[in-house]
Amino acid sequence: MSNKIEKKLVNTDKAPAAIGPYSQAVIAAPFVFTSGQLPVDPKTNELVGGDAANQAKQVFENLKAVLAEAGTDLSRAVKATVFLRDMNDFAAVNKVYASFFGEGILPARSAVQVARLPKDVALEIEMIALL
Repeated sequence: MSNKIEKKLVNTDKAPAAIGPYSQAVIAAPFVFTSGQLPVDPKTNELVGGDAANQAKQVFENLKAVLAEAGTDLSRAVKATVFLRDMNDFAAVNKVYASFFGEGILPARSAVQVARLPKDVALEIEMIALL
């Protein structure tokens, strides 16, 4: 007897295309797992400049687009992982992070400083959300 969980690809042009051999997100019901999102404007495919807070806003817009394509949204997020180039940006990114979540149960979260991120951005965020 097998309880095989089916995987489904999530892909939208409202978020940046994958820059490598991975998917924007994968649904394995009842969850959707996003790849890490970078501060890339999907309309221009260019990095969003400015400080970490400004980049965080674009990252969340990209996460919202990927989750919407999967049929869910940030209110259903259960886990987030924030990768920071510089932990000194934590407070600024945290303020932006909080602004994207309403009342209710916030997702569990990890925040780690890393040596380097793709395209030398200030941060990357990945999420797991309920469908």
